[in-house]
Amino acid sequence: MLIDSHFHLDFADFAAERDAVVERARAAGIRRMITISTHTEAFDSISRLSETYEDVFCTVGTHPHHAHEEAEVSLDRLAALARHPKCVGIGEAGLDYHYDKTPRDIAARVFRTHIAAARQSGLPIVIHARDADTDVAAILQDEMGKGAFKGLLHCFTASALLAETALSLGLFISFSGVLTFKNSQNLRDIARTVPMDRLLVETDAPFLAPVPYRGKRNEPAFVAATARTLAEVKGVSIQTIAQETSANTLRLFSKMPPPALDAEAA
Repeated sequence: MLIDSHFHLDFADFAAERDAVVERARAAGIRRMITISTHTEAFDSISRLSETYEDVFCTVGTHPHHAHEEAEVSLDRLAALARHPKCVGIGEAGLDYHYDKTPRDIAARVFRTHIAAARQSGLPIVIHARDADTDVAAILQDEMGKGAFKGLLHCFTASALLAETALSLGLFISFSGVLTFKNSQNLRDIARTVPMDRLLVETDAPFLAPVPYRGKRNEPAFVAATARTLAEVKGVSIQTIAQETSANTLRLFSKMPPPALDAEAA
């Protein structure tokens, strides 16, 4: 069993064949998938998608690229939407200084609101961090001082220092297909140091297809390729990585029922 902890089923890239994408994931042994929100105001459509497939769950939140469009999203609104039965997380939210599409002060304020929603709801925050290591670390440390919250750095491509900061705060780290890229040796070196009980895998589909699918549109079935590379990096079997990352994902996204419950219910 594997879990794709992060993809975007609502994106137009999948519109023509969503059923087929989910079926291919199931055939590849992907037992849970989490479709991640990038617009809080689009939560109705995202949640409806998650309701369509028993093994697809969702989050609610505003991506930093769109934080200026939803700058006034409130803690109360996020918390209310997060009560949806299939919503298992907050975000993705965070800072992105690579594209800088949102003024940094607004992005930071929206990020902190999402952290507060994670703290209040008990759901984990899915953190987007790109070229903003120092500020992300500072916000995480400051907010953790206000009260504990759960979360993960998704599609990790940042520095060893940010990884160490996140781990010291009890957060998790998720690796995408970038881990498989030829020029990602530094990332593989960081992955080697992350404790087994803090690792997740994801696709971030439709983006960042792993080797040997690079150049194609990504989809949840391809998360197995990332898991195989992670197994090589950690010096363990693919079965061990599948077991550990799935257990970690279910522990972090604790509102999401484990697949075994489906079989028992049947």
